[in-house]
Amino acid sequence: MRSGQVTDLNSQLQSPSQWESIVVQSKGIAPTPSVHSCHHHSCFDVYRCGCTHHSHITVYVYPLAHFIDEDGVEINPISKEFLEIVEAVANSRYYVSDPKDACIFFPTIDLLNENNLRKDMIGRALAGLKYWNEGTNHLLFNFLPGTAPHFTPRLGVERGKAIVAGAGFSSHTFRRNFDISLPVFNPAYNNQPVTNNSIDQRPWYLVSSQVNLHRDYYEELLAQTPGNPMQRQLLLLHICSDTVLQRIQRQHQTSSRSGAQDEKPFSKLQYRCRGEQVFPYPQILEVLGIHVIRSMLQESQLCLVSRGGRLGQAVLYDALRAGCVPVIVADTLVLPLSQVLDWRVASVQVYEDDLPELLLMLQRDLSSDRLAQLQQQVQWLYAQYFSSVGTLALTTLDLLNERVFPMQRRRRALWNRNPATAGADNPLFLPLTAPPHEGFTAVILTYDRLDSLQQGSGMIQTLSRVPSCKKALVVWNNQQKSPPASLSLDNLVVAVVRPPENRLSNRFFPYNEITTQAILSLDDDINMMTPDELEFGYQVWREFPDRLVGFPSRNVLWSNASRSWKYDSEWTNEVLSIIVTCAAFYHKYWSHVYTTELLPSVRDWVDQHMNCEDIALNFVIANRTGKAPIKVGTALLSVLPACSIVAKKYWEFFSILF
Repeated sequence: MRSGQVTDLNSQLQSPSQWESIVVQSKGIAPTPSVHSCHHHSCFDVYRCGCTHHSHITVYVYPLAHFIDEDGVEINPISKEFLEIVEAVANSRYYVSDPKDACIFFPTIDLLNENNLRKDMIGRALAGLKYWNEGTNHLLFNFLPGTAPHFTPRLGVERGKAIVAGAGFSSHTFRRNFDISLPVFNPAYNNQPVTNNSIDQRPWYLVSSQVNLHRDYYEELLAQTPGNPMQRQLLLLHICSDTVLQRIQRQHQTSSRSGAQDEKPFSKLQYRCRGEQVFPYPQILEVLGIHVIRSMLQESQLCLVSRGGRLGQAVLYDALRAGCVPVIVADTLVLPLSQVLDWRVASVQVYEDDLPELLLMLQRDLSSDRLAQLQQQVQWLYAQYFSSVGTLALTTLDLLNERVFPMQRRRRALWNRNPATAGADNPLFLPLTAPPHEGFTAVILTYDRLDSLQQGSGMIQTLSRVPSCKKALVVWNNQQKSPPASLSLDNLVVAVVRPPENRLSNRFFPYNEITTQAILSLDDDINMMTPDELEFGYQVWREFPDRLVGFPSRNVLWSNASRSWKYDSEWTNEVLSIIVTCAAFYHKYWSHVYTTELLPSVRDWVDQHMNCEDIALNFVIANRTGKAPIKVGTALLSVLPACSIVAKKYWEFFSILF
């Protein structure tokens, strides 16, 4: 039946009565068997992506429809949460209305709750989709997998090669680099305000609020409950008895009639009990008669998350929303967005075998400062990635986009970076080209070689003829002899700094006199460079501001014959391992890293031997960026045999540290 069909997706969302009705035959197209061994390279067709003018994935959403059986009974009632996902995708930058332009296809068949599915008929409905193609490049959402009695930790619908963005995955059922793990969403939080207390405002230390907790786990927790109820260490809640529920229901009805609380259906799942004491769950505030009671998730510092009938539990989502640090005791659970999120900084993970000593371990190993840090990250993760089903859907698309277009992939640290606690980031994390007008500062390390600096062909004269050289800074490492009064020329400002000690690491100190991003590190005896070579080197650095760019290079090769490193000190234009900092450009940020973050033992070694600081800086930059240095070709050669022996030993020392 195709009467009154609305083609615009946003219009369809407002007009369910005009959706197309599609009849699924019980003996029609057979479901496509699920492929449980899928990974990105075997079940995903990347050639559908990037073929248009789009530089990101494109998602086609099938028209909304009522899928019914031969008797006219709907086989998949569509939930409010699923419509929120459809709306979020339709309004995202990834959405396209033409299936020919699509990289990913999103069926409008609600699979969020497997309890509500007629799985065989749903499998047939999926197989009958126009662009199904055995499920290739199709995306399915599922929050509650499995049904009684086994509660298998994956979607039980036959789905071919489709990607599942779902909750409750086990490490045995999760298809890595293919599926996407999400939390079990709790719709009970709809329209509930977020009012997070800080850690020091929460009287309870640990709360267990799961009503389906395994009996053995419940007994192990009960044994840890303090005998004195005033010691608010562990609050162990359970489902309320029928007697208590009847009393709550009478109070609920009385409150509704008196107007003290909005009229809404009574549900026993809205409450937890400890004996006769009642606690609302998961609401922030609940009115019972004349009493206003705050949710215990808001009153506890830590919230237990363990396996129940299902591996994945909604209590994890509830804890995140309440700003309660989750204590996860579920060995095989694949945590939400674990592909990019670091749960070590937003949760406490404990092996199930250690549950009998849980409270002791937490009190022993978690300081109040650490708890506060964990809570800050929990609150930020919830606001950033989990605040709504629409946000979860968009985050899923962002992950898929980075998978298909790896050049757009963000570092894992950026996915986990809370601006409130992270402080200033590395200025090189964006792929920017340095501005041409800023120029560079030449930093020249010297001890007593005035002639090589001041002669007509000296380094300062050469720098004065380099268009992009804005300033020269002479690091005067001689504490016994004063530096010259002035080294400036008419067209070049030359500043002099005199460190208190003669240390080789002084050349990499981030002096305030350095006002440019780019630094040209020079030795005072490098007088063979031409102005054109230096200007060209700076222009190369502008294209790669996060890397070390220079002229002299060194090769470090492993010799199987001698079982040692071979250090080659010639200026060659062939294979290189490092750039020597006697003539090299780098960003001032690396001076900060070298000075404040490098191991003190490394700097001490450099200063003690007065050599091989260039190897140290090469390791610092390569270790942070994962990128090799860049050599600017030159015809000049320099052989430094004396340094080779020391450098080889230092290379061995530094390679062990990194």
